[in-house]
Amino acid sequence: MSIEVGSKLQGKVTGITNFGAFVELPEGATGLVHISEVADNYVKDINEHLKVGDQVEVKVINVEKDGKIGLSIKKAKDRPERPERPERPERSFERGERRESRGGYSNNSQRPRHAKPNENRVPRENFESKMARFLKDSEDRLASLKRNTESKRGGRGARRG
Repeated sequence: MSIEVGSKLQGKVTGITNFGAFVELPEGATGLVHISEVADNYVKDINEHLKVGDQVEVKVINVEKDGKIGLSIKKAKDRPERPERPERPERSFERGERRESRGGYSNNSQRPRHAKPNENRVPRENFESKMARFLKDSEDRLASLKRNTESKRGGRGARRG
């Protein structure tokens, strides 16, 4: 039996590392079952699932050019297909909640989302003008803050007692 991607084989665990387990396959080949391919749930310690000498069924998930064989124990298990999930019922929105629909209209707007809000809007401000406006606002706030704190202290030259 040749080792091809997708084939299921019986193998024997020959070594365990912190990242997976080495499995000896028929014809003397060895493959690696990565720790993420050991079980369906999270595997913190592979030793809780496998021991050296265990016989396991594995599925070949890849064969690299240099001869490395990637195996999976969890994909080798025959599981029934998951039943399709029933469609979710439509939610009703109450008390002013809004619902955004894809590409349609929202409750508070009567224009399609993809339409541009204002065709004659002002062009975007460049970086230098934004910085100049920020600097002016910052200086105004700082001056206002200084005036406010000086008046609470009694101004300059006030007596300290």
